[in-house]
Amino acid sequence: MDAQQPHPRDPLHGITLETIVTTLVARHGWPELGRRVPIRCFRHHPTIKSSLTFLRKTPWARTRVEQLFVKGLPSPH
Repeated sequence: MDAQQPHPRDPLHGITLETIVTTLVARHGWPELGRRVPIRCFRHHPTIKSSLTFLRKTPWARTRVEQLFVKGLPSPH
């Protein structure tokens, strides 16, 4: 990679995890989010705070949530 290139095109660049979770909850709701990413913090008494705590400690779950968010972004074309 060229040292002058700041970063590859990353659709998540500059977007916080809190923004991602908040957007997904608004878009899908907790029940659907829990169905798509079956983790306890989305299914049982979900809150943004508990979800952020879990996702920051659990890389596989964070990756799934980020992928779901990116799938919902408009096409760059």
